[in-house]
Amino acid sequence: MENKSHAVVAGLFTLALLAAAVLIGLWLNRDRVQWVPYQIATKQSIPGLNPQANVRYRGLDVGKVEDISFDPQVPGQILVRIKVRPDTPVTHSTFASLGYQGVTGIAYVQLDDDGSNPTKLPSSEENIARIDMRPSLFDQLQTRGLAILQQAQEVTRRLNDMLAPANQQAILSAFEKAGKAASAMEAVPRQLQPTLEKLPALTAQAQQTLSSVNTLAQNTSALTVSLDKMSRNLQAPGGALAQLGNAAEQMGSMASKLEYETLPLAGDMRSSLRALNRTLDNLNERPQSVLFGMPRAAPGPGEPGFGAPSR
Repeated sequence: MENKSHAVVAGLFTLALLAAAVLIGLWLNRDRVQWVPYQIATKQSIPGLNPQANVRYRGLDVGKVEDISFDPQVPGQILVRIKVRPDTPVTHSTFASLGYQGVTGIAYVQLDDDGSNPTKLPSSEENIARIDMRPSLFDQLQTRGLAILQQAQEVTRRLNDMLAPANQQAILSAFEKAGKAASAMEAVPRQLQPTLEKLPALTAQAQQTLSSVNTLAQNTSALTVSLDKMSRNLQAPGGALAQLGNAAEQMGSMASKLEYETLPLAGDMRSSLRALNRTLDNLNERPQSVLFGMPRAAPGPGEPGFGAPSR
């Protein structure tokens, strides 16, 4: 009996010691941090997110996910309750998104801030503040991937339309024409080769022509200088133009004098010439007057032998 009582006492002491160790361990490991609760409301899917998942603020661990449930007031909306450290800078512009750890598919809550409203967002157990959730990178890739797939499908359809038999024939015809054009272009350098060979001679001739033009320009410049000098000499006082003007004035005065002196003689000569002309006209009209003389003129009115013409 005495051995049994010692065994019972030893067992009870062992159990008490284990219970005390557990209680001491729980007391030592108890959470002394006063967590700040927040609530995330979203209608997006949250695959891979479970309770006790990490909450990170720009990559730093700041808390845990406490609970995930449906919103009883808004159908289809999910409420994610989180708790973060008091020093976490949660503001009115803070938003949440889902992040994924590698390729495991395990999700965590990623908090970030766009800085539009830096006022701190207060929260408590009595009045829990809500944080908006924005699409994660995976959601954006999924949405854009669908759009990219649709665009790729449209591009594929257009390629199929472009590669229809009729279009293929047109494309082959275009390539054939391009080949013929390339073949024709190959003959152009050979045709231009003679012209290219003549270019040095043409360049030399052009240089000679330029030299001749330069010489002509120099001669023209010298001639211009000479003409300018001659013009100045002609227009100078006492020059050739002045002398010609004086000579012209002298000739004019002499002509006036000759006209004044020879004017009576010129009148007599004109009268003689008129008489000579009348004589020549009479001879032409009556050549017999040389032998028989000039006929007598018919008597006029009042003269002897005048007779009035009959009507």
